[in-house]
Amino acid sequence: MYPEFSTAGEALAWLEANDIRRVELVFADLTSVARGKILSRASFAETLGAKMPSLFLGLTVTGGEPPEVFKRIFPPMFPDMAMRPDWRTLVRDPLAGVPTATLICDIEASFTAADGHCQYEVAELSPRQLLKRTLARLKAAGYTAKVAPELEFFLVHPQRTAEGGLQVAHGMSAQVPHIESSHDLASAETAGTFAPFFDELWAACEAQNIPITGYGHESALGQYEVNFAPGEPLAQADAVFRFKRLAREIARRHGCFATFMAKPYLTEPGTGLHWHISLADSAGNNPFTAADGSPHPRLKHFIGGWQASARASMAILAPYAHSYVRLHRPDASPASVEWGYDNRTAAFRVPHSDPANRRVEHRLPGGDANPYLSLALMLGAGLAGMQQQIEPGPEVSDRPAVSERGALPADLSEALVELQRCPIMTEVFGAPFIELYNMIKQHELNEQSADADFAIKHLLARS
Repeated sequence: MYPEFSTAGEALAWLEANDIRRVELVFADLTSVARGKILSRASFAETLGAKMPSLFLGLTVTGGEPPEVFKRIFPPMFPDMAMRPDWRTLVRDPLAGVPTATLICDIEASFTAADGHCQYEVAELSPRQLLKRTLARLKAAGYTAKVAPELEFFLVHPQRTAEGGLQVAHGMSAQVPHIESSHDLASAETAGTFAPFFDELWAACEAQNIPITGYGHESALGQYEVNFAPGEPLAQADAVFRFKRLAREIARRHGCFATFMAKPYLTEPGTGLHWHISLADSAGNNPFTAADGSPHPRLKHFIGGWQASARASMAILAPYAHSYVRLHRPDASPASVEWGYDNRTAAFRVPHSDPANRRVEHRLPGGDANPYLSLALMLGAGLAGMQQQIEPGPEVSDRPAVSERGALPADLSEALVELQRCPIMTEVFGAPFIELYNMIKQHELNEQSADADFAIKHLLARS
């Protein structure tokens, strides 16, 4: 574990004291890919940052450059963005051969749109900074949040099946590979066969202050879930962003893929990224709980904000065409926008807890969702629900039927239409981001239509 830094001087002193030779600077793009540079310690000490071309905020998951984006938004000269380190994120890179530290950065730049229609600040287009903006709005309303993610992923064999599909990774702990069957669901023994991977991953998480509390085999073949301790939203989004990088790299070192794509196998449950969310007011009290210990109306209003924006939110929480396979196949994933007490089949669950710890769980995001955008959406929509006193639909106590009001979008195209006309989403993200996001996603849809192997080729190792 490492101390939390607040100034450049503290960070530079730590780099020198620990003989760090290189410093990695990264930011998260719309697809959660870490973009950035690696500098020598001496160079970093001089610049305290780096510059990157603004075009990296306009790329699709394939690296494609949508013509619409670069005709309307980003100027053809691709002006630089300044990368400003968040000193609190300084940690050692446990996987680097040379002593290396890593920092997550915010980005700064102003430019005139390519077609001259407006002036942009790149902070309006940066997932991490959009989350920071939502947290500032939440604080201005008198609240702070704690969140705890539950992140699922699959360990996948590097070789395809004869039919070109994916196959489950084999166990690592014995000379005789462990081949999974349906009997292995939630099996501690099966999880144990991947101990070399999880031991290295856990140690790497500790080195980067990622607050994992445990892991286990999930309900699909080759699927695992990692739980995180509750924490401040920005730090938790950083933790998920970093965890995905570590899991992918460590899995490769052990001869397999760790993938967060939404539905690797059509016959198995998909990959979720569920978030437990609680609030506190300025006095430290839980605003979801009334003085007598019963649920406060604010709890339902928070859920009401989620329901009112749910169809639009799926463009963010299910960001690829492939993501909708998870939502529309009969397994553990919610298929509607209903809510209920301790009901895991509902999209929005109020887990059983004592009054002081009352919280809500958002169960719609897939493992392929951007953690910064997801949290900005959930906290922003919940705040809108409380401020506008939006009443949710009735509680459901069993597996909800899909009503006309509660149906999720059929596909990404439908979700993008909803995103562009949802006032809550415009309030959360702003019109500039929604315009950019829609252009990028429309281009990805065109790319996928020309590539039958799109999901495995582009999402297996990146989502």
